[in-house]
Amino acid sequence: MNAVRRWVGHALLCLSSLLIASTTPALAQTDKMAPIATPAQPDAIALGTGKLPGATAPEAWHSQYGSVFARNVTVATLTPFLPDPDKATGTAVIVAPGGGFQTLSMENEGWDVARALAARGVAAFVLKYRLNPTPQNLATFARPVPQGMRLPRPNAAAMMAGLAPQIADARAAFATVRRRAGEWHVDPSRIGMVGFSAGAMLTMATTVAGQDAKPAFIGNIYGPLAAMTVPADAPPMFVALAADDPFFGNGGYGLIDSWRAAKRPVEFHLFEQGGHGFGMYPKTTTSTGWFDEFTRWMAMHGWLKPAQ
Repeated sequence: MNAVRRWVGHALLCLSSLLIASTTPALAQTDKMAPIATPAQPDAIALGTGKLPGATAPEAWHSQYGSVFARNVTVATLTPFLPDPDKATGTAVIVAPGGGFQTLSMENEGWDVARALAARGVAAFVLKYRLNPTPQNLATFARPVPQGMRLPRPNAAAMMAGLAPQIADARAAFATVRRRAGEWHVDPSRIGMVGFSAGAMLTMATTVAGQDAKPAFIGNIYGPLAAMTVPADAPPMFVALAADDPFFGNGGYGLIDSWRAAKRPVEFHLFEQGGHGFGMYPKTTTSTGWFDEFTRWMAMHGWLKPAQ
């Protein structure tokens, strides 16, 4: 557990740097946040992990980068995207969007991913996990850090402890899918998880500290790749990262080495260009092909055809 705490603490420190950097004027001017009405989510299932302790601001949504984001999520939900029963493979994936544990990229890294998986016969479930509280006023939240201002270095142990609600949400998501596996035509032994940025951190934390979650396979999409102690039964892992990712592109690839040293299956795609957060955005860079590579990898392992 100490090794897990060190890895997650390191990852969260990297993420904190991401959040600090992303509030600089240069990046803040790329696309303005605009408040939007909370979208209808009729299929969302409350996971029963309770309301985030101490949270007071209501859940709020905004648009940015041509996509949709949630903020101040205090109650975790899971939204199913089910394939045509005639095409169902029995495989399922829990999708964890990113956003620095302050927002969730619900469209680009959630719904769009889930729809694409469902089109390939995979039951997909978007996890709207609880987030760290942010200012209720969007303008205050979006305000850049003044140039020259230094923010205090976060405490890794405290940040790891703060991730407990999100791990609980992920565990509840796995339990929900397994409990309703018959209804959703899912094989309980073939439930994987894919996460983006902060969602990739949650995916890794769920893998090593999620107790009964036990994903059958995992996808780490532009998350930090620090080395870690790998469980003996670690699942096969797919990793995609752009070499020009401003946050994790120059941090080394220790996680890949860790998986290989433990003789666990791992596939790593390092795209020349793509930046951070490319998700399902159509871009001219080869990073746009990550999803096709991910599903080819799934097919190679037999997860895109019904179990015999």
